[in-house]
Amino acid sequence: MMTAISDSLVITKRQLLQLIRIPEVLIFSTIQPVMFVLLFRYVFGGSISTGIPGVDYVQLLMPGIFVQTVAFTLAGTAVGLAEDMQKGLIDRFRSLPISRSAVVFGRTLGDGALNVVVLTVMGLAGYIVGWRPSSGFLNVALGFAFLLLFGFSMAWVGVLIGLSVRSARVANAAVFIAVFPLTFLSNAFAPTTGMPKALQYFAEWNPVSTMVAGCRELFGLQNIFGVTANSWPSQNPLQMSLIYMVLIMAIFIPLSVRKYINTASK
Repeated sequence: MMTAISDSLVITKRQLLQLIRIPEVLIFSTIQPVMFVLLFRYVFGGSISTGIPGVDYVQLLMPGIFVQTVAFTLAGTAVGLAEDMQKGLIDRFRSLPISRSAVVFGRTLGDGALNVVVLTVMGLAGYIVGWRPSSGFLNVALGFAFLLLFGFSMAWVGVLIGLSVRSARVANAAVFIAVFPLTFLSNAFAPTTGMPKALQYFAEWNPVSTMVAGCRELFGLQNIFGVTANSWPSQNPLQMSLIYMVLIMAIFIPLSVRKYINTASK
C-alpha cells in the first residue's frame, strides 16, 4: 500500500511538472471557465430571473459555473490518458517497477490539483463581477472542498473513457456526449420549472443539479431547487451529492484500475 501511494505521488508530480513546462495547458484551462462567467453574467444574466427577491443572478450563476468546470475534469483526464496510450507512454510505465494502479491514481490526483488553480481563478473572476458568498469563511471553504471532491470523482469516469477508446479525438467526443446533457439539463444556469415534466424529473435526480444546489446552500443561498421540486435529492442536495460521489468512486475506481491493468498486460 505504501509503495502504491508513493508511486502515485510520483505520477502526480509528473502531472504538475507538465503544467510548468507547458503553461498553455494551465492558461487555457482557466480562460475557458472565466469566459463562461463573463458570458452568462453579462449576456444572459439580465434575462434570467433568480426567483429570489433582491438576489442578483450572479449569486446563482457562480455555483453552477463551478460545478460545470469540475465536472469537465473528466475531459482532461480522458483525453490525456488516450494521448498517453497513443504515444506508447503506458507501455513505458509498464516496464517500470511501479504499482500498476499508480498511473491512474496519480493522473486523477494531478487533475485534482489543477482544479485548485482553476477554482481559485474563477472565484476571483466571480468576485470581480459581483459574486459575494454570505455564509462565512468555513462554509465557503467547505463548498470549494466539496467541488474538489466532485471533480476527483468525475476524473475516474474520465479514466475509464480514456482507457476504453483508441484516440484522443474519440475521447473528446465521448466526454462531451456524457457531460453536456448533465450540465445543461440541470439547475446550473436556469430554474428547472420551465422544463417539460420529463426533463424536470431528470434534472431533479441529476448529480449536477444536487451539487449546484448544495454549493448554493454552502455559499449562503436558500435552496430554491428544493422549493420548486418535490424529490428527496432536490430537498437534500448536500446529502444526495455525497451519495452520488461515493457511488461514482465505488463504481469507477475498481473498473478503471481493472481496465488499466488489463490494458497494460496486453
